[in-house]
Amino acid sequence: MSNAIRTENLVKRFRKVEALDGLDLAVPEGTIYAFVGPNGAGKTTAIKILMNIVGATGGRAEVLGLDSRRLTGRHFAAIGYVSENQELPEWMRVDAFLAYLRPFYPTWDRALENDLVKQFDLPLDRKLKNLSRGMRMKAALAGALAFHPKLIVLDEPFTGLDPLVRDELIQGLLERAEESTIFISSHDLAEVESFASHVGYLERGKLRFSEELTSLVDRFREVELTFDMPPALPNTFPPTWMQMSSSASVVRFVESRFDSEKTLAETRKVLGDARNVAFAPMSLRSIFLTMAKAGAKSGLGRSES
Repeated sequence: MSNAIRTENLVKRFRKVEALDGLDLAVPEGTIYAFVGPNGAGKTTAIKILMNIVGATGGRAEVLGLDSRRLTGRHFAAIGYVSENQELPEWMRVDAFLAYLRPFYPTWDRALENDLVKQFDLPLDRKLKNLSRGMRMKAALAGALAFHPKLIVLDEPFTGLDPLVRDELIQGLLERAEESTIFISSHDLAEVESFASHVGYLERGKLRFSEELTSLVDRFREVELTFDMPPALPNTFPPTWMQMSSSASVVRFVESRFDSEKTLAETRKVLGDARNVAFAPMSLRSIFLTMAKAGAKSGLGRSES
């Protein structure tokens, strides 16, 4: 399978701050790829480099097989891009905004445009400046979908939107998923988990993991061990154990490489025989928080994006 997005050792520095630190990213064609991580992890910086808005300090980025530094207007005829802080011509009415966009995209589909207008309940006769933030986001997304893009890039599209608007945006995206690769940066992990096929976790400019969502969820478990007597806790634990805690006769931790037989054998080796062992699946949000807390404890937090 070829990649819609690919970076190799991508680096971006802002003076003394290293926003991206050797980012190696591969987004397979036809996937819905969720790009997640704490605030300031470098997600927006990476997307701006991919969209040729800012230049990289080092490394390489490719979008649809083309060096991102060579992306020009005609190449964006195959890319739908919507940013959280995207500026729209607010003096325009919605119908004028869509009419303005049409000539730039040879594959613009008027029937699809009409369908999106109805689906998003866009008021064609109102100026963009008079719309709610959610409605403006719908207008931007309609403009990014109406030409059947090969790649859809969304940077924090759900921030500050009410649940109904988020559901409408997601439904619009899912209806385009069969013909496009979708790359979405979002903190709305519950929503992302409901539709993403792949997920990549960025922390301090480094990609900590990138894999299919089902594989990620399968390998993380919350582990709870109950003993007859409080166990003696050693100073070191297996590197895949995270957030270790104990209370009386109960020990809890997160296993990031879960294998029922191997994990059980390791608990016996490190902690001894437990009276009861429980393995609980984790949501994407819980996995995200576990990774973020582990990063904070090891000094991986940052304040730049």
